[in-house]
Amino acid sequence: MKVLNLRCAHQHSFEGWFVSEGDFQTQLARGLIECPMCSDKDIHKLPSAPRLNFGAEQAGSQTRNATTGNVPLENADTSSTKSVLDVSASASPAEQAAFLRALRHVVANTEDVGERFALEARRMHYGEIERRGIRGQANVREVLDLLEEGLDIVPLPLLSGVKETLQ
Repeated sequence: MKVLNLRCAHQHSFEGWFVSEGDFQTQLARGLIECPMCSDKDIHKLPSAPRLNFGAEQAGSQTRNATTGNVPLENADTSSTKSVLDVSASASPAEQAAFLRALRHVVANTEDVGERFALEARRMHYGEIERRGIRGQANVREVLDLLEEGLDIVPLPLLSGVKETLQ
């Protein structure tokens, strides 16, 4: 198994796992590889060093990294995050991964009401229906109207990589 460091044209970095270099090249040529942050298919392989296993010394650092990898959204430290919507090329791979985890949490814990988002949000806000976590689509005017009415909503980009498990 080859683990390659990849980067899209928008400078988002991510890993790709492939059976071989040939497998990577074939998938790249067929347009099957895309950035999990922006869905860009202009992907480039970055130089990488071989992984060297030095035993116990390496194990300690792996344990520390593994314990911080799956922080639940409600416990996540967001103090270093500029904005939920600012997942740009300047974001580190760790920030990009945290952003994807947060979006996946939203998808897993909300109901998709599609284009009925503004209607459903208002009905909950005014007590016509029971409150629940929802997500959906709204145009700019609807979002501004909801915010002016005092509804607690957060516009989020729903990236293609959110609904899928990244390997």
